Amino acid sequence: MARGKFITFEGGEGCGKSTQLGLLGEALGKEGIDVVVTREPGGTPLSEKIRSLLKDEFGDPPCDRAELLLFLAARAQLVRNVILPALDRGAWVVSDRFSDSTFAYQGYGRGLSLEAISVANEFACGGLRPDLTLLLEVRPSTAAARMRGREAATNSSADRIELAGDEFHLRLKRGFEKLAELEPDRIKRVDAEGTPEEVAKRIWTYLKPLL
Repeated sequence: MARGKFITFEGGEGCGKSTQLGLLGEALGKEGIDVVVTREPGGTPLSEKIRSLLKDEFGDPPCDRAELLLFLAARAQLVRNVILPALDRGAWVVSDRFSDSTFAYQGYGRGLSLEAISVANEFACGGLRPDLTLLLEVRPSTAAARMRGREAATNSSADRIELAGDEFHLRLKRGFEKLAELEPDRIKRVDAEGTPEEVAKRIWTYLKPLL
């Protein structure tokens, strides 16, 4: 049986990843493809517990290095227990974030060594790399409006990382852009302005060659 495809969504806060993740999962299902939709950090019971540690303060927020290691621990569990088994049986995996977020957030954003992150990430995911990464890009005003809408709809507030500050998120944005420049064949920059349906059509153009 042919190995499945691994597709990841990346981008800053409020870029619309979760919405597009669901739409793509539905579209692939209509094509008769076995699809596993997951997220980072999360996707397994252990990884979801780690997610709660990373998102909330608990009076003792993780330092930058602890934050990195927690993300990698969640990824290692997800890769071993969910992603690899799905790919091996021929299913496609669509994930909200993967390794590129670690380089963008903890590397470019927090300022941790990219070389150290590369070594640790290689160990955590055993060299697994996405077949295609969709980097969703929106204007800051659009991202802010979407985040306010999400908070109102879910009666929630911004988490610890979302509240990291404008300078952090600017470094994050530039980090994603740099990653896309380094790997243009894998990372496709997608204009995520407009309606969900309009963005989904742009995304689908990058999926067609993989079908």
